[in-house]
Amino acid sequence: MTTDVYYDPYDVDINADPYPVFRRLREEAPLYYNEPHEFFAVSRWDDVERGFANRETFISGRGGIIELIRANIAMPPGVLIFEDPPMHTAHRGLLSRVFTPKKMNALEPEVRALCARSLDPLIGAGRFDFVADLGAQMPMRVIGMLLGIPEDDQEAIRDGVDASLRTKPGQPMKPRAEGFVTGDAFAEYIDWRADHPSDDLMTEMLTAEFEDETGTTRRLTREEILTYVQVVAGAGNETTTRLIGWAGKVLAEHPDQRRELAENPALIPNAIEELLRFEPPAPHVARYVARDVGVQGQTIPEGSIMVFLTGSANRDDRHYPDGDRFDINRKVGQHLTFGYGIHYCLGAALARLEGRIALEEVLKRFPEWDVDWSGAKLSPTSTVRGWETLPVVTP
Repeated sequence: MTTDVYYDPYDVDINADPYPVFRRLREEAPLYYNEPHEFFAVSRWDDVERGFANRETFISGRGGIIELIRANIAMPPGVLIFEDPPMHTAHRGLLSRVFTPKKMNALEPEVRALCARSLDPLIGAGRFDFVADLGAQMPMRVIGMLLGIPEDDQEAIRDGVDASLRTKPGQPMKPRAEGFVTGDAFAEYIDWRADHPSDDLMTEMLTAEFEDETGTTRRLTREEILTYVQVVAGAGNETTTRLIGWAGKVLAEHPDQRRELAENPALIPNAIEELLRFEPPAPHVARYVARDVGVQGQTIPEGSIMVFLTGSANRDDRHYPDGDRFDINRKVGQHLTFGYGIHYCLGAALARLEGRIALEEVLKRFPEWDVDWSGAKLSPTSTVRGWETLPVVTP
């Protein structure tokens, strides 16, 4: 189609509110090509879901970010989100033993206590920051607890992981020559745990046996464990932090629905699903095109980069009537925020648990708030989208 619509994942102005552009893409250019950055993009629900499911064509082994795919960096074993079968199957199977919904739900008392620890000192202060005071604290503590990272070291670890995702406004990420993911920051803890086993994820990874992609039964290498831990720490911190920030912003803009949640907390789990649909922390995912493929009546050549616009698909009116409207009572079903198919997010159960408990605990203490826009700032990264700071004023 002939259209002047332009989408650029690095454009600060577009990123501030990408949804008008997403809507135009769905209607005017369901298959879009960006010449400056040389990628294709699909924006409708059916195309994104179909693309996620087609793992033989749209492969993950070259990375899930435009810059990584183009840099053609060799990924260290253990970066689950950037692997294809059979290696992905072996590594995911090992980690899925840890991240079962049952095990995650058993963490509820600890997660609730961490929320209370963050929020109780703020009562009566008249203001707090959804990110600095809660979103950047609780998920970090939960992941640190799971991994066995001493509490005194958790903030430094989180800040290091966060810094690796930051970009200068309007610019792509610069992949490092030695690779995107290194677990060097965790080496000391892993070596300690090898001699001092405990009831945590690091110990479990050090001792677990699994069948690798060659059919060999073995334990993870030290390098694989370092990578695993880095991936878990990054995924567990950044995205849940963004979810909590979006809860503060969106519910401030919908005070009637916020009041409904405060009066009936049983609605909160569905509200979390609607928040995930409405403002996904990761609004786009890239894939390398491993073979020619037809999309929207055109052939995408092998060697291309395809970007799946999750944030657009989640608001496609063809799948969600009036998709740009936030509604805590919507029958959400399966959104695409956690992906689809073999790369469906392993941490989804934990993210849902943390989001639900965070919102329950906030609403118990602060049933009303307004955003202080003078201090609110979007995070400078092209890979996830959310708030760096979100200060609010409470009555």
